[in-house]
Amino acid sequence: MAPDISIIVPLYNEAESLPELAAWINRVMAENRFSYEVIMIDDGSNDGSWQVIEKLSGNNKNIRGIRFRRNYGKSAALHCGFQASLGNVVITMDADLQDSPDEIPGLYNMIFSEGFDLVSGWKKKRYDNRLTKNLPSRLFNWTARVFSGIKIHDFNCGLKAYRGDVVKTIEVYGEMHRYIPLIAKKAGFRNIGEKIVQHRKRQFGKTKFGMERFINGYLDLISISFISRFGRRPMHFFGTLGSLMFLLGFGMALYLGIDKLIAVAHHVPAKLVTQSPYFFIALTAMIIGAQFFLAGFLGELVSRSSASRNEYQIEREI
Repeated sequence: MAPDISIIVPLYNEAESLPELAAWINRVMAENRFSYEVIMIDDGSNDGSWQVIEKLSGNNKNIRGIRFRRNYGKSAALHCGFQASLGNVVITMDADLQDSPDEIPGLYNMIFSEGFDLVSGWKKKRYDNRLTKNLPSRLFNWTARVFSGIKIHDFNCGLKAYRGDVVKTIEVYGEMHRYIPLIAKKAGFRNIGEKIVQHRKRQFGKTKFGMERFINGYLDLISISFISRFGRRPMHFFGTLGSLMFLLGFGMALYLGIDKLIAVAHHVPAKLVTQSPYFFIALTAMIIGAQFFLAGFLGELVSRSSASRNEYQIEREI
């Protein structure tokens, strides 16, 4: 029988915090009489985190562990955790004790009782450095809301809850864990909610993420927006853009040619067409337009030869 809740904890060098986290989760689960499993994914730690997981698993049959040979990143850890999970509701949380397990019952009820597909935590009151983390995070989340159309405040919060079938449907890779709500929405899970959650100060170690995550975040947002819209029909993007650029360049070249012919017909001195800078602009536009069109054509061939070209997510059948 599937447990009520699967708790997925991706971690990297968090050996000091794991015993307290495991005890805290166990206490909350016992108080609320939930059946549960905890899946700890060791993302290539070198501080003895795996030995701690082995010890915790030996003392508690609800704790399972997955260990990577090297550090692959949070998205890879979440993906493996999603695939291994058995629970009707899946909760993800960080291992640094900044996410409170006391939030789990509320998140569970929003999925199980209120019918949400996904609920994202919102750390409304934060204890991070305001200049280096808080302000960039707000700008990042504002941009993500504008691009995605999802009205949540904290896309990057590690504390989230999912219906079991959501995590089995979506694919998280690269550094796309920041955009799981958007990935879920593109997969057809549109009932996305938000819950204000407690943010706690880090007790052990130091953060594993630097300022580069915001730069990578914007690049990932562009990638996922493009792939979700044009991944199966690249010709619609590259073909349209290429055609417009080619026609623009051709129109400019045609104008220059007609203008030259009119001048010759009226015996008016005129410069060579190739002496006009607009000729080279037109020629460049036509070349780039043709390349875009060819890129779309090749992308379409690749897409149509893909083994997954006709894989669709079916919600139910009668």
